[in-house]
Amino acid sequence: MGGLASIGVPGLIIILVIVLIIFGPKKLPEIGGAVGKTFSEFKRSTKGLMDDDDEEETVKKQKVEDKDLKKSEKL
Repeated sequence: MGGLASIGVPGLIIILVIVLIIFGPKKLPEIGGAVGKTFSEFKRSTKGLMDDDDEEETVKKQKVEDKDLKKSEKL
């Protein structure tokens, strides 16, 4: 149930050997670059989503504080 994190170093070595056999040593740097770009784009996208969530939460808190301030001013 650990998913990808439970593969470990031996599992990664086996995967690398299989990829090397399938694609050959000449294509390996090209594939590595593509995988790296994909991971960095995914990381950038998820960070953007998390930042959007934080921004929405801040706006909601500000609205609540503004409401409370208006109520206290009326009193």
